[in-house]
Amino acid sequence: MKHITEEQLEELRGALGAERDAVEEELATYGRVQNDTGDWQGSTSSGGQEADPNDAADQIEELVVNVPLVEELEKRHRDIVAAFERMEDGTYGICEVGEEEIPFDRLEANPAAATCIKHA
Repeated sequence: MKHITEEQLEELRGALGAERDAVEEELATYGRVQNDTGDWQGSTSSGGQEADPNDAADQIEELVVNVPLVEELEKRHRDIVAAFERMEDGTYGICEVGEEEIPFDRLEANPAAATCIKHA
């Protein structure tokens, strides 16, 4: 992380924190946490209540939209958490594939980036 100043690292840490909070808020809106796994699962707004056939169709449609959305949000959440872990262990800003430094402008655009553009 020698190519990233302490000030830049704090800026990136703040951006990651804000994005993590936003992703967690969206996950709470579109999904629910599974028991002990910590994984998120898409859900409908009905919460499993018995519904008439029209409402049931709407709920199925809502679930069809929510499940892939939650999966994508969960992936982004894992990427953010992994970026925080790399910050802690001193490997943040180093490409996981080629081990070269990830340019600051890439990290600024995507603070959770684990690879350089070449290996993205």
